[in-house]
Amino acid sequence: MSDWLITGCSQLLTLRGAVPRRGRALAELGIIRDGALLIHDDRIVAVGTRRHLESSRQSRRAEKLDLAGRVVLPGFVDSHTHLIFPASRASEYEQRISGSTYEEIAQKGGGICSSVQALRRASAKELKVRALVALQQFATYGTTTIEAKSGYGLDWKSELKILNTLYELHQEQPIDIAATFLGAHAVPPEYKGRADAYVSLLTRKWIPNVAMAGLAEFCDVFCDRGSFTVAQARKILTAGRGCGLVPRLHAEQLAHTGAARLAIEMQAASADHLEKIDDADIRALALSNVVCTLLPGCCFHLGLSHYAPARKLIEAGAIVGLATDFNPGTSPTVSVPIILSLGCTQMRMTPAEAISAATINPAYSLRQHDRVGSLEVGKYADFAAFDVADYREIPYYFGVNLCSLTMKRGTIIHSNN
Repeated sequence: MSDWLITGCSQLLTLRGAVPRRGRALAELGIIRDGALLIHDDRIVAVGTRRHLESSRQSRRAEKLDLAGRVVLPGFVDSHTHLIFPASRASEYEQRISGSTYEEIAQKGGGICSSVQALRRASAKELKVRALVALQQFATYGTTTIEAKSGYGLDWKSELKILNTLYELHQEQPIDIAATFLGAHAVPPEYKGRADAYVSLLTRKWIPNVAMAGLAEFCDVFCDRGSFTVAQARKILTAGRGCGLVPRLHAEQLAHTGAARLAIEMQAASADHLEKIDDADIRALALSNVVCTLLPGCCFHLGLSHYAPARKLIEAGAIVGLATDFNPGTSPTVSVPIILSLGCTQMRMTPAEAISAATINPAYSLRQHDRVGSLEVGKYADFAAFDVADYREIPYYFGVNLCSLTMKRGTIIHSNN
């Protein structure tokens, strides 16, 4: 570790201020022009203009890094990923192009269940190598913290294999990983027609064991048509919360089920997807502290025209987040910048709103807003520098990776130089 003086930030997007961001505050980026950061070890010790920081005594001892006019913002916090999976599902991609729906493919043994069968056969080493490649790719796009779920195992041995791999990855590489237990991703094939028995297994055995071993911070359920009912999800999340696991929820993606209201009832950290919510749900979510994590990459990859109602949620005062939902079936991308582009063009978010929704608000949903998500004194030195003249160009140049440098806890983890 060493001291760094980061200068040459044409626009330094600090995201300082209120947490979480709602309504008009979502567009407040706290921009410092010709900005600079002073870093000691893994933390930010000063934020301000270049002129102010260069004149400080501590900066004279620091190693200087001039970013030559780049735009700098907090490292992205990707609060919904399925990092551990065994292979792509490119064949299903082709099937959907030919007219098959996501649910039709699943009914024929594809979808989540095909990944489950392959993951059960895969070794922990194979899964870890694949995940390490993905994590390096996340860093190249400016991501410094992710949430990652289990859920492609659906038996105890395989779920444990995923969670142990996540624990090892968190310890052994720079990107921080917040682990979520998603044993309720789907009803496993051996429990077909016996979903309640599987829910009982989750609540009585698996969840307590996961919590006791310290292998997850959160508990999630895919509560939707064809997966788990609201009543089943309530039992699972209640069991998780009783063991100290914070609730998260896949909600209202395929059908309007009442899952968003369940997220509010359970005081969930996040309700994710939300494509099928109605106006009453929007009003209720706006009165809650549930982060509405929107996943436009899914709609894009599935070729859907109906995206989550981001504009209505923002105007109602809900806490809105954005995430990649990196997974092999519906959103195989590690690029938060492309998610920003989709948020802007397909959901009518402004570039400033999209950036807040990919930094400080997801940090809040992961209970990490005291250390990541903004560039403020005392927080981790996590930032990304983009080779653009204005922050609005990050989503504007869609599909182009303009991230030239990523720093995590005071260490450079990606650089084009």
